[in-house]
Amino acid sequence: MNTVMGLLHGALLLLLLCHLSITTSVMLAPPGQVRFDSVDYMNILRWTPSASNMSLRYYIQWKIYGEPQWLDVSGCQGIKKHQCNLTGLTSDPTEWYYARVHADSLSSTKSAWTLSRRFNPRWDTKISSPVLRLNVTEHGIVVRVKSPRLLVRKMHNSLLYKIYLIHTSGEEEVFEMDCCSKKLTLQELSHKTKYCLQAQTTISFPPKSSTRSTQECVTTL
Repeated sequence: MNTVMGLLHGALLLLLLCHLSITTSVMLAPPGQVRFDSVDYMNILRWTPSASNMSLRYYIQWKIYGEPQWLDVSGCQGIKKHQCNLTGLTSDPTEWYYARVHADSLSSTKSAWTLSRRFNPRWDTKISSPVLRLNVTEHGIVVRVKSPRLLVRKMHNSLLYKIYLIHTSGEEEVFEMDCCSKKLTLQELSHKTKYCLQAQTTISFPPKSSTRSTQECVTTL
């Protein structure tokens, strides 16, 4: 009898150890560095994979700060890529948002959730450099500036461009141009002279600016 009980006890112990070993081996580490990467109000959630496993699938949820309920992100459930576009869900500049990500695979249990930092598009988005277009006429240099359409739509009331006119001596003149102006003509320039120009996007609230655009050079008539 004692021998039978001992064998049963040993078998149960062995099963328990095997279960613990299997459970430990298939537990997934959670995704790392979950963060919003926002440029010109395009709000992309990115993360670092928890393991070099091509079969991992990721699930993303979001919520407004202060709301108790997490919501699934449609189109970002069971995905294999390491990013999810949340622009349409996190576009209100007066709100703060959270997102979270967890992973699973066919052979593993689900990982824990990894939470992003609190995000606000108005305060956290970065501004990209505008595109500068120049045309030389008999009246001077005609400057046109273009920014991403979404940025202009969101911030048209406080969006300005700084235009830098760089002389051959290195001296700079700065002109301002609001985002709704179609063009700016720089006049009273020397004839047959090379000028270089750059543009920069600025926003008054919250105060932020882009880096300068690529330098473009032209020669007057």
